[in-house]
Amino acid sequence: MLPSLLVLLCFLLVLTTSYDAAAVVHNSYGDKQVLSLQKLQWRKQLYNNQLNPSRSPAQKSRKENGAIVLEMRHTDHFFMSSGSLIKNWDQWQQQLIRDDEIRVGSIQSWVKSAEDSAQSFTQTQPITSGLKLQTLNYIVTITIGTTNMTVIVDTGSDLTWVQCQPCTSCYTQPQPLYNPESSPSYLSVPCNATACHNLSTGNSGLCRGSSSVCNYTVSYGDGSYTNGELGRDRLVLGSTSIDGFVFGCGKNNKGLFGSASGLMGLGRSDLSLISQTSDVFGRVFSYCLPSSTDSENSKGSLVFGGDSLLFKNSTPISYAAMVQNPQLYSFYILNHTRTSIGGVLVQDSNRSHMMILDSGTVITRLPPSIYKAFKAEFLKQFSGYTIVTGYSILDTCFDFSAYEEVNIPTVTLQFEGGAELSVDITGIFYFAKSDASQVCLAMASLTYEDDIGIIGNYQQRNTRVVYDTNNSRVGFAKEVCSFV
Repeated sequence: MLPSLLVLLCFLLVLTTSYDAAAVVHNSYGDKQVLSLQKLQWRKQLYNNQLNPSRSPAQKSRKENGAIVLEMRHTDHFFMSSGSLIKNWDQWQQQLIRDDEIRVGSIQSWVKSAEDSAQSFTQTQPITSGLKLQTLNYIVTITIGTTNMTVIVDTGSDLTWVQCQPCTSCYTQPQPLYNPESSPSYLSVPCNATACHNLSTGNSGLCRGSSSVCNYTVSYGDGSYTNGELGRDRLVLGSTSIDGFVFGCGKNNKGLFGSASGLMGLGRSDLSLISQTSDVFGRVFSYCLPSSTDSENSKGSLVFGGDSLLFKNSTPISYAAMVQNPQLYSFYILNHTRTSIGGVLVQDSNRSHMMILDSGTVITRLPPSIYKAFKAEFLKQFSGYTIVTGYSILDTCFDFSAYEEVNIPTVTLQFEGGAELSVDITGIFYFAKSDASQVCLAMASLTYEDDIGIIGNYQQRNTRVVYDTNNSRVGFAKEVCSFV
């Protein structure tokens, strides 16, 4: 009687656990994992809960062991909690994929242009090319001067900028605009300053007419843009202040920026936040991207500083060397060496090719030959499920609406130097339909073999990604993301 009772209690415990999260790995069988679908209706729940938003939420922060930890949220949470409504979630998801494709096209154009000529931009236009921003998915709260602002995090950009008063043309944001006249520590950056020269992709900043103030312009691939003046003010990250931080004071901004106040540039150039805070944080930062946009469970962390004791990783950090490419210096590039599915090495994946690690792209892109082999091996191991029509760039889709759980093979990307990115189970499928009737493999093919690969944020979920720019390496470790 007692053994039977214990078995029953264990069963009930597993059943209860499967209802506690949107996607729960409650068991694993060798090189396969079990994805529970019981609570993947959170998308509908989130839509129904939009009618009573909490206005302008601020993300938390803390200082620990000399490092700064910022709470990281998905932009959907901020967008809806600031009073905006998503009228049709399925259409919203489709729009994100369309925007993601535009960003990828922008990256490919930027890369090809940079490869054609390292000096392809004119001296009178400091920044003439940028990346599509609507798909940038994660936000943090910072302070410039005395103003709290929610900004989008982007490893593919260098300049940090926010909307400023007086604004000639600004998009709507729920938070107050930054006002340089109200900040006693604000200073304009003159044209002859080093920062103005660093801003330019040519040799000098943009100075209009007789103005002595350095102006900037960032134009994005979808027609969005920001321009204004370059300024300095006190940047506050958590409880740490950095005086004289150089940023863009945007007075003419247009585009779909998700109601955020601006953008945090985490690229590698001299004007990036990482370079400007190098004396404090040693050019090391890391993040853990949460696996869902559920307002209660979507807390991740952005850490400035290299103290690994702050991480909650469940596997050791494995590092890959950054590819040194002067024309693409701002990007974080790794050499991808091979891919395995369910522990099986994917055919044609054991050749090296460069991939950009990008926090702003959603879906990972692979060269056509490697994606073809990846898809074939995945379908070989993932059989028995109803295949449905493709979804935009995602050509491998299934109907899971009749299932409570599915067995999914593991997916691992390996890089030069021995680093491994084990894709979290929540990053393998993209739920195009909230009822699980169209669930797609969250990988896509590039158009051409010589296009550069991209590691998207969907495949970085529940992973501690460490950017050690001081030692030119990137590390990966498994971690269930949280802020606490």
